[in-house]
Amino acid sequence: MTESHDTSAKISRGYIFAITSALFLSTTPILIRYLTQTYQLPAMVLAFWRALFVFFSLIIFFLIFNRDLLKVSRSKVKFLLIFGLVLAIFNASWTLSVALNGASIATVLVYSSAAFTALLGRWLLKEMLNWVKITAILLSLAGCVLVSEAYLTTSWQLNFIGIITGIFAGLLYAVYSLMGRTASNKGLNPWTSLIYTFGFASIFLLFANLIPGDFLPGKAIKLTDLFWLGKAYEGWLILFLLAAIPTVAGYGLYNVSLSFLPSSITNLIATTEPAFTAVIAYILLGERLTGLQILGSFIILAGVISLRLFEYIRKKRNGLLIIKSEYESQNLS
Repeated sequence: MTESHDTSAKISRGYIFAITSALFLSTTPILIRYLTQTYQLPAMVLAFWRALFVFFSLIIFFLIFNRDLLKVSRSKVKFLLIFGLVLAIFNASWTLSVALNGASIATVLVYSSAAFTALLGRWLLKEMLNWVKITAILLSLAGCVLVSEAYLTTSWQLNFIGIITGIFAGLLYAVYSLMGRTASNKGLNPWTSLIYTFGFASIFLLFANLIPGDFLPGKAIKLTDLFWLGKAYEGWLILFLLAAIPTVAGYGLYNVSLSFLPSSITNLIATTEPAFTAVIAYILLGERLTGLQILGSFIILAGVISLRLFEYIRKKRNGLLIIKSEYESQNLS
């Protein structure tokens, strides 16, 4: 009974971490869109500085408060290197998708990751894929479409590159989720994973920006483009805030939630992000929520709640079965 209670408590903590992560990450597309529109900041240059600011912020924090989190065995460095490469490509494609498609459409496209994660989790990590999870996936995707108003034909004035970039970002988000779950299984602290993955990601993004030519969309054409913002101090401040608040807190808590929940469930919970984005835009920017956006928010939440209720009922039923088994064994003895 105690073991069942502990498991239920861990699942609850996982849900809390995942939802809080979505709340922080929901400010990301708003800030990225502002930087790319106001300053025309190239997507890959933005992604590089974002990763670098995250890395240095975490290094300074943990050098002061907890140096043990910086320690990692050599056997796990290769895994973290690959993890960082996945994060670099994901961040670059996600930033480029926001620049090409707009925040709302990019958010809908990136949350195709819910389906990708469930399918890849089933294939690679043998995670359970039942009718409840499939229903939650469909509800979450439907809610994302309503919240972002992707059902409007005017919202879908996308080019081929924009669509492919957005879906590719969704696939990479799924791979990132699965690697985060694998990192947890390897015994890596979520914050240690975050430090090293963003450190490696910043190196990969720097090299990508320095590659000669313009065949990679959104990259620096010349070395001075890395300092695109120049003396635009407000732009640098927003870029730093983008790294320090939604990125560190959002990705950090997302990684922590993967220690408690399957990657497919964590990624599904993350689909509450568009609903949070709509609410934050209403509070900060005065954007009003339409009836369909409110409905979409409730549909997304319904998908997440259905998952939690299913887990609660399943755990409770298993607990009752254990009690019944113990009772019958005592009577037989």
